[in-house]
Amino acid sequence: MGALSEAELEAMIDEATVDAYNEDEQLTGLLTLLQENLMLPFTTTVLGAEVTVRRIDLAADDRIVALCSRGRVRQSIGILELPLPAPTPAGAEWIEAYRHWAG
Repeated sequence: MGALSEAELEAMIDEATVDAYNEDEQLTGLLTLLQENLMLPFTTTVLGAEVTVRRIDLAADDRIVALCSRGRVRQSIGILELPLPAPTPAGAEWIEAYRHWAG
């Protein structure tokens, strides 16, 4: 994934939050576009273990998280802390837009 300019990130955030009246609605807009655009499932490595990212959701603490699995083990990891594979999955630019918004 190539680095997006600030203007590109701002345009993506504007697209996600166009009808949002507050921060909660902005977060929901970003989550929705992440869920619609990030190609799932994909595999990545977390702390030396290969995991499969199966879903993106909102955690109780209002963070967007990746729901990962390895065999029977399930773990949610903040999407901003999730190491992405190379090449990155389609739609990963929405993670960068969320990072820019949350920053």
